[in-house]
Amino acid sequence: NVPEDQADKLLLASWGLPKAVLEKYHSLGVVKMFEWQAECLMLGQVLEGKNLVYSAPTSAGKTLVAELLILKRVLETRKKALLILPFVSVAKEKKCYLQ
Repeated sequence: NVPEDQADKLLLASWGLPKAVLEKYHSLGVVKMFEWQAECLMLGQVLEGKNLVYSAPTSAGKTLVAELLILKRVLETRKKALLILPFVSVAKEKKCYLQ
């Protein structure tokens, strides 16, 4: 669980994302994360590029964790990222979403 003194970590706005990115998430109704998502982002040195393996049921929010890790890393390092998705339909959806 996320400690009470870090409950603000559930809000997307607390992760240092650019305003345009936050506005896009907010327009889609994503303002807050689930506790397990914030826990994933706060584990060890995940935000510094260390590996993370996590599992959750379909439609539980796994993609949001991956997107936030990728976005933060790309913005901080100014390097490119490769996002591999399992289906062409999902890839097309994410392409429009991430633009």
